[in-house]
Amino acid sequence: MSTVIPDVASIEDATFAAHVQGLLDVKTKPVGSLGVLEQLAHRLACILGSDAPVLEAPQMVVFAADHGLAARGVSAYPVDVTWQMVENFMAGGAAVSVLARQHGIALNVVDCGVARDFAAREQDPEDKLPKAGQPRLWRRKVAYGTQDCSQGPAMTEQECALAIRNGVELVKRLPGNALLLGEMGIGNTSTASLLLSRLCGVSVADVTGMGTGLDPQGVQRKIAVLQQVLQTHAAVTEPLPVLAAMGGLEVATMVGAVLQAAAERRVIVVDGFITTAAVLVASRLQPTVLQRCVYAHRSGEPGHTLLLQALGARPLLDWQLRLGEGSGAAAAWPLLPAACAILREMASFTSAGVATKAA
Repeated sequence: MSTVIPDVASIEDATFAAHVQGLLDVKTKPVGSLGVLEQLAHRLACILGSDAPVLEAPQMVVFAADHGLAARGVSAYPVDVTWQMVENFMAGGAAVSVLARQHGIALNVVDCGVARDFAAREQDPEDKLPKAGQPRLWRRKVAYGTQDCSQGPAMTEQECALAIRNGVELVKRLPGNALLLGEMGIGNTSTASLLLSRLCGVSVADVTGMGTGLDPQGVQRKIAVLQQVLQTHAAVTEPLPVLAAMGGLEVATMVGAVLQAAAERRVIVVDGFITTAAVLVASRLQPTVLQRCVYAHRSGEPGHTLLLQALGARPLLDWQLRLGEGSGAAAAWPLLPAACAILREMASFTSAGVATKAA
């Protein structure tokens, strides 16, 4: 199976960007006094191509899969946590479940490659919408987890291509103009570290952290395993082969979702380290993907800072979050409709009859 990459056209438009900036500058405030909120309003307007942007039917998508590398002890938690957390998402008890419910974000959970099957649910028929406020489980399992990438490729090229296609096709079925990225998979901070190290040429020791809570000795063991993986795949350097060799099924599915969301000119709200690693891969395939991204926060994982720098990204929050799930994206979400409202609804000096500053 060949990998089909959606075309992502550039949305750069200097004339429109200047127009939006002009609207922000004449609002009833000193120029630039709303700081990053103004910058966010400008970015959202440019992504959506509207000087009165409205965010519609936001979709949180949590991509879940297991990792063969987890058997090497790179996580503080057992692999069963992956499927158990999927059940927790569906029951409404996880952090991302609470935050999505709080902010009116539709929650979608995608089984990309969890090492367990899930019981049938009422909303399984894909032509049937779940009840308001209830999550939906999308069954897109490519395999029951990846292989141990310290011994060989994590995925075959065919599995990687299918996962990417699954992500593309899933986004086509989702309503709205905003996609929030989340993930679940024991061992996937290791995957993010590997992708960052190989694609950006940085030392894996500098980008590897505690993940789910390893102690310092555990972190050193994790680094040693990841160094072995990089050596095993020393000849693999191009984005798609790197993704297949050292990636995860949830990351590959997310890459497809990011590419399709960008092609549809949706706002892409990027969560933490793992989701940003998926954006990195997508951007190596279609660089204009980055024009559509808003970065929710800077993770407590050391690799995330380096990855954000590599992408030229400025995160909205810096709260040392490192849970994953999409929890940081959901926590930052209220800032986005607030920024849009400032641009749409705030009066100008002229319309409000307010005097401007003295010459």
